[in-house]
Amino acid sequence: MSLSETWGTDAAERQLAFPCDDSSPRVDAELYRGITIAAPAHVVFRWLCQLRAAPYSYDWIDNGGRQSPQQLTPGLDQLEVGQDVMTIFTLTSFSADQHLTLRLKPTRRAKSVFGDIAVSYLIVPQGDASCRLLVKLVVNSPTSLRGRLLRRLLPWGDLIMMRKQLMNLKRLAEK
Repeated sequence: MSLSETWGTDAAERQLAFPCDDSSPRVDAELYRGITIAAPAHVVFRWLCQLRAAPYSYDWIDNGGRQSPQQLTPGLDQLEVGQDVMTIFTLTSFSADQHLTLRLKPTRRAKSVFGDIAVSYLIVPQGDASCRLLVKLVVNSPTSLRGRLLRRLLPWGDLIMMRKQLMNLKRLAEK
């Protein structure tokens, strides 16, 4: 696997069970991301809940130029399956202080461009004051010419956006 598919993770982390693993019988690609955060799991989880409000990556690209909130927004930790996350995803499952699992909304445009994508943000505690935030994307690309192109470009595009998102979440959680 290449850097674009495994950034920030090791082989043992990629062997862990992720809630998105059972999202689809057909999988074209699995992408992994990971970062160590010097904050307890409950703090990291609370910042993950903020993804309901904004993507926390490059705001000028995927948040209409609006800055992602730099303070915790009251009520965003009141999760329910079916809620919107980062506008293009739906919350499919969660466990407080452990994981959020999302699926790309099944709009015609999203499916034709990206296919079917499920993603789990998994928190793995490392003692009381630190944890690993691991992310796995399970991708089923469209079968069209566009889908074949996507299979080549998605790992790098996602790496750029997800790395920025994880670095921002780390910075905010460690404050």
